[in-house]
Amino acid sequence: MIDQKTMAYLNMYAVLGTLENLCELDGKSKEILSSLKKPVSLCFDVKDGPAATLTFSQKGCRMEDGVRKCDIKIPVSSCEKFNKIIDGTVTPVPSKGFAKIGFLLKTFTALTDRLAELMRPTEEALKDREFFELSTILTFYTISVALAQIGNQDPIGVHSAAYMVDGDVYFGIGDSPAATLRVKDHHLVTIKKAPENPRAIMKFADLDLAYALFTGTANALECVCNGSIEIHGMASMIDNMNRLLDRVALYLG
Repeated sequence: MIDQKTMAYLNMYAVLGTLENLCELDGKSKEILSSLKKPVSLCFDVKDGPAATLTFSQKGCRMEDGVRKCDIKIPVSSCEKFNKIIDGTVTPVPSKGFAKIGFLLKTFTALTDRLAELMRPTEEALKDREFFELSTILTFYTISVALAQIGNQDPIGVHSAAYMVDGDVYFGIGDSPAATLRVKDHHLVTIKKAPENPRAIMKFADLDLAYALFTGTANALECVCNGSIEIHGMASMIDNMNRLLDRVALYLG
């Protein structure tokens, strides 16, 4: 079963959080942001759920945890409603920032539409190698953050996190991209860069293999046996990270 509160945390930090990477890596998104004359900040505040503030400028996008000083504020009455906003079945209503509604309807919507295009690609779009690589990299970052949210919020994920010792797990594809899954007192945090001293490593050989694993068209056990998935270090961390990955697939699949 999917827990709505956990899904809200994934939608906030893993899905909307990937806008940071989209605006950094995607030429079309940079073009969308180029029309901004000054930074605009947008806050989603979900009752009994996550809250975060996104700031957009010509330089890119930055997400900060919690309710911060913002130009547009969207309070959401429940996790279920927030999930429907992300699904596009409910229209968000700002409590602050009506003068900036043009940004919400044009710039922000254009960026989320572009993210959806890359995260839910058509077979035809994937034939373009540049599109394929960008789509896979963004999916990697989304999954990286989702791992921490599952470990902190999902009832089954919390059980797996309870067996993870303190330390950093290196999660990556080839030489790049890479992320750190940091464990402290069974609480997980994702950092979107490689750790300096990981206690465990899970690395996929290349983007093609990562895509196949993300879409379920590759056999993970076979890849471990042939070395295309590199695994080292603390076995209990890797084992429970695999359990978290299974839960991520359930939520984001």
